[in-house]
Amino acid sequence: MKTETAQTANRVSAGVTFAARLAFENICHSFETGAETLRDVSLTAEPGEVLCLLGPSGSGKTTLLRIAAGIEAQTSGRVLLNEREIAGPNVFLPPEKRSIGLVFQDFALFPHLTILDNVRFGLTALSAEEARSEAMIALSRVGLAHYAGSYPHVLSGGEQQRVALARALAPRPAVLLMDEPFSGLDSRLKDNVRAETLAILRESRATAIVVTHDAEEAMRMADRIALLKGGKLVQTGSAEELYLRPANLFVAGFFSELNVFEGRVRDQFVDTPVGKVAAPGIQDGLAASVAVRLTGFDVNETAGEVQARILSRRFLGVVELLELAVPGAEVPVRARIRCGALSAKARDIWLSLRKSDVLLFETQRENA
Repeated sequence: MKTETAQTANRVSAGVTFAARLAFENICHSFETGAETLRDVSLTAEPGEVLCLLGPSGSGKTTLLRIAAGIEAQTSGRVLLNEREIAGPNVFLPPEKRSIGLVFQDFALFPHLTILDNVRFGLTALSAEEARSEAMIALSRVGLAHYAGSYPHVLSGGEQQRVALARALAPRPAVLLMDEPFSGLDSRLKDNVRAETLAILRESRATAIVVTHDAEEAMRMADRIALLKGGKLVQTGSAEELYLRPANLFVAGFFSELNVFEGRVRDQFVDTPVGKVAAPGIQDGLAASVAVRLTGFDVNETAGEVQARILSRRFLGVVELLELAVPGAEVPVRARIRCGALSAKARDIWLSLRKSDVLLFETQRENA
């Protein structure tokens, strides 16, 4: 069997007819039990954009995707495709009328159909010959035309994912929806298949909305990321914006492992066990949360700002993960350092804060 990389060379480029703007306006959704899954979500995927819906389990991201596809109906609000309402108070287009493709989490390939027949399954509006031609174009686009007569069981997980992508692209949709498309893949293949999928999306020029719970995956794929929590949209922006300028502690913690210290602002500073942190713009006396990424420490065996004792040390290849006892800290402080930064016998060390990896949030706003 050819490798994933070798098969990439067989892929050909082919674009869709057009890309569309998909907009969610004030979307709310509740189940019959009354439980709210989405609360007043407004969000737009621009033409040709890869937008990632990111959030923990139960945040509402898959429900929003199902509403876009027409599988689920919102309780209130509207969905618009190129300014045309496709779901709202008085309109509900069925899925097959929306020009929206969907790639399921489990790929949903038919085991009794050949790869070609799987891909042309939804091309019912075309003649048999036209459907075959479009299906072969879609398979060529994902580098799997040579498997047209085979059956799904002979393919690897990554190849099955690409067949599912080809099937969704075959009708040349204006918008492509992908629900956790890489969650079932071996971690060794995931990076390659993800990069290949992104290349195919760019070439097809379809607007794409990808659901994931993996922040790194969203950062690798997305032009923009929409982070949800408890059915509400928390922050939208580029990967850089959400990482460097998180709206609150939840956003910061979703993109980085953190050490969090609570304190009060005094003379525009917050004292923490790992050092004093500037608090510009926060009124004296207010409670604040100081978040320090695990990469936010410089370590030294002879000098620094704060003393610490190594409790545990894990070798992770390029980096080491330390657990540290720091005076005044109620729980061990964690640090991720470059291998070789400390000698093998180091036990008592010094820490210095790296300001670029320190984030400050007003606790009252965080809890609002």
